[in-house]
Amino acid sequence: MKNYGDALRLWRSWHVETEADIDRRLENFRVLFAYNSGKIENETVTYSDTREIFENGRVLGYTGDPRTLFELSNQRVCYELLKPKIAAKEPLSIALIKETHGALTGGTYDRRRYVEQGERPGEFKKHDYAVGIAEVGSLPEDVENDLTELLGELAEYGGKDTLKAAAYFHARFEYIHPFADGNGRAGRTLLNYYLMVHGHPPVIIYDEDKRAYYDALARYDESEDLEPLADFLKQQAARTWEKSLGRERRRFPDMILVRRK
Repeated sequence: MKNYGDALRLWRSWHVETEADIDRRLENFRVLFAYNSGKIENETVTYSDTREIFENGRVLGYTGDPRTLFELSNQRVCYELLKPKIAAKEPLSIALIKETHGALTGGTYDRRRYVEQGERPGEFKKHDYAVGIAEVGSLPEDVENDLTELLGELAEYGGKDTLKAAAYFHARFEYIHPFADGNGRAGRTLLNYYLMVHGHPPVIIYDEDKRAYYDALARYDESEDLEPLADFLKQQAARTWEKSLGRERRRFPDMILVRRK
C-alpha cells in the first residue's frame, strides 16, 4: 500500500456514517491510536495497558504512574465523547476543542500546573509557554482569536485536498499551542476528527516515527512549509490501513478498491 488514495478509497467503500459503523471500523484502530498518541510524549504507556483500558475500563494490578493511567482512561472517554459528534458531522468549534482537551487531560495536570500556575484541563493556557526549536506558541491573550481565525479558514476552504487542509489545521494548532499541557494528544485527536467528519480515514502517527513527525512540524514552524507534514500524514495513513486493505482484498478478490494506472 504505497499511497494515500488506497486508504481513502477503502474508507469510503465502507460508508462509515453511524456510531455503530465507527465502532466496527475503529475497533482495533482506536487502541493503536491511543497507544501511539500517548506514547509519543509518555514513554511509560504500554500497548497491553491501553488495550485493557479500552476492553475492560481498568488495568488490574497496575503499579505505574497514576498520571499514565489517567491518560489512557481519558483516551477511552474522549473516543466515546467524539463518536456521536463524528456521526453527526459536527464542525470543529472552540467549544469542541476545549471539550476534547478537557476529556483527554482531566486529572493529569501536576501540582505546579494546577495549583501554582492555575491552569485547568479544557481551558486555554493562562501563561506563555514557548515550545520547540522555533519557540512557538501564541500569547495566552491571543489564543482564542488565533484559533477562531484558524477555524474560519477551514470553514471557508473550498478545495478538494482534505488531507492537506487537515495538515494545515494540525500544524497551526500545534503552532498556537493553546493549552498548558496535552497539546499533542489533543491536536492528533482533532486532526482525526476533522478527517473523519470530511469522509477521510483517520491516521495513526506511530511512536517510532515521531522524529519525522516532529521534523515535519518544525519545518512548518520555521518556514510555513506544509508539504513535509502533508506527505508524512499520507505515509502514516498508508501504514495505518495497509492490513485492512489486505484483508478486504483477500475477502473480495474481485473488488476493485484501487485504480491502477
